[in-house]
Amino acid sequence: LPRRARKVLTVLGVLMVILGGIAAFTGCQSGNSEEKQGEDLEFTVTGEADIPAALKELIDKKREKPFKLTYADGLEMYIVIGEGPQKGGGYSVKELYETDNSIVIRTELTGPEAGEARGTENSYPVLIVKTEYRDKPVVFQ
Repeated sequence: LPRRARKVLTVLGVLMVILGGIAAFTGCQSGNSEEKQGEDLEFTVTGEADIPAALKELIDKKREKPFKLTYADGLEMYIVIGEGPQKGGGYSVKELYETDNSIVIRTELTGPEAGEARGTENSYPVLIVKTEYRDKPVVFQ
């Protein structure tokens, strides 16, 4: 090949390597890690009167301090979050969904509404979420 043709092929080869490197480093991005990536699960927020006695005992033992736990009986799974002593307020469930390898629950501790009295006695808010049993770990967010 003439000298000029070799030079052109060399420049084109270098450009292809550079463009390939750029494509490799900017190609696939997983997106925002805060985005939900899973299927919503049906759930019910339930009270302490509607749970198994063994779970009620666990909650009673732990309620003095903040805690998170899961309890399953093979058919249903209970996801429980307690915040310890509070002057009013409770929890709300923002999301409950299943990913390939876990169950994710996002909650928010809410205070009293604007203008609502805080109260003088401590309460011990506990969120109990009941859903169908899944053999996966729960991630609390």
